[in-house]
Amino acid sequence: MKTTEIALALQGGGAHGAFTWGVLDRLLETRRYHPAALSGASAGAMNAALLVHGWMEDGYDGAREALGQFWQRLSALYPWPAEHAPPAALQGLLHLSHFLTSDQLNPFDYNPLRELIASSIDFARLRTTPIQLFIAATHVNSGRLKLFHAHELSVEHLLASACLPQLHHTVHIDGEAYWDGGLTANPPLFPLAYQGRARDIVLVTLVPQQWEETPGGAGAVERRLNDISFGSSLHTELQGLAIAKREAGKSLFGLGRLERHLRQLRLHHIDADATTGALDSLSKLTPHHGLVQQLFAAGRERAQAWLQEHGAEIGRKSTMRLWRRIG
Repeated sequence: MKTTEIALALQGGGAHGAFTWGVLDRLLETRRYHPAALSGASAGAMNAALLVHGWMEDGYDGAREALGQFWQRLSALYPWPAEHAPPAALQGLLHLSHFLTSDQLNPFDYNPLRELIASSIDFARLRTTPIQLFIAATHVNSGRLKLFHAHELSVEHLLASACLPQLHHTVHIDGEAYWDGGLTANPPLFPLAYQGRARDIVLVTLVPQQWEETPGGAGAVERRLNDISFGSSLHTELQGLAIAKREAGKSLFGLGRLERHLRQLRLHHIDADATTGALDSLSKLTPHHGLVQQLFAAGRERAQAWLQEHGAEIGRKSTMRLWRRIG
C-alpha cells in the first residue's frame, strides 16, 4: 500500500487531548500516512512524543499502543465516573489559585504526570528518532515561544510544555523558567512549514474555532477568554502562513527550496468543535475514564468522517481554506 508523508500539528487542551488520541488512532490504523514530522503544545506535545516513541518501537502498531496505554493509565488516576461532576475539592483549588501561588498550593510539587511520562517514554531512544519533533513551551521571562527538538527531550521538557502556572510549579530547564506552550504556539505550525519535509500538514485542534453565541454569564465569559487566549497564536500563524504562500506563489523566479516548499505545501484540518465545545472548561483538568473514552471515540469518529470526505485528497491538494483567514 502506498503511503503519504504527513506532518501533524497537535493542539493542547488538557484532558481533551484524548480526542486527538482518537484521531491519531484512526489515522494510524489506515496505514496510509507516514508521520514525518510532529509539533505539539501541552497535551498535543504528549501525544506527539508518545506517537514517535511508539513508532520507534513498532511502527503503526507501536504508536497506537503507546498512545492507548498512556491515556488508559492517566484516566486510572482519576477514578470518578463520567456522569459525576468533578470533585468540589478541585473547584475549590482553582478558586484558591486566584489568591495563592502554585508553590503555596502544592509545596511538594506533586505532579502525577511526571512518573507517568517517565514510565511511558524511552527518552534515550526518542532522542535518536529520524522523525522531526517540535515541542512548544513558553519562556516565562520573555513571553516568547521556545521550541524543543527530539534530540534534547526529557520528562521535564514535556512537563514544561504542559505547565499551568496556577496549578503546577514553574519548570526550570538549564536555568530558564517555562510555562505551558499553548500560551505562545498552540500548536506550532511554522517549524513544520519552514523546516519540515512533508508537504501535507494535518492540523488537529481542540479549542473551538468559532462560536454560535456571545457569552453571557461570568463563567461563560471566562471560558471564552481562555479559549481565545489559547487559540489566538494559531490564528496568527495561519494568517502568516497564508501570506507567505501567497507571496511564494507570486514569485516568477522563486527557485529557492523554501519558496518551492511553500508553493507545494498543503494544509488539512480536523477539529473537535462539536465535541469539546459542549464540555465544561473544568473537564480539561479531569481525565477520568468515562470522559477519556468518550473523547477517544469522538476523535475516531471525527477522523473517519474526515477521511471519507478528504482522505483521497491528501498528497494532492489542500482541504483547508487558508485564504479566508486573512482579514
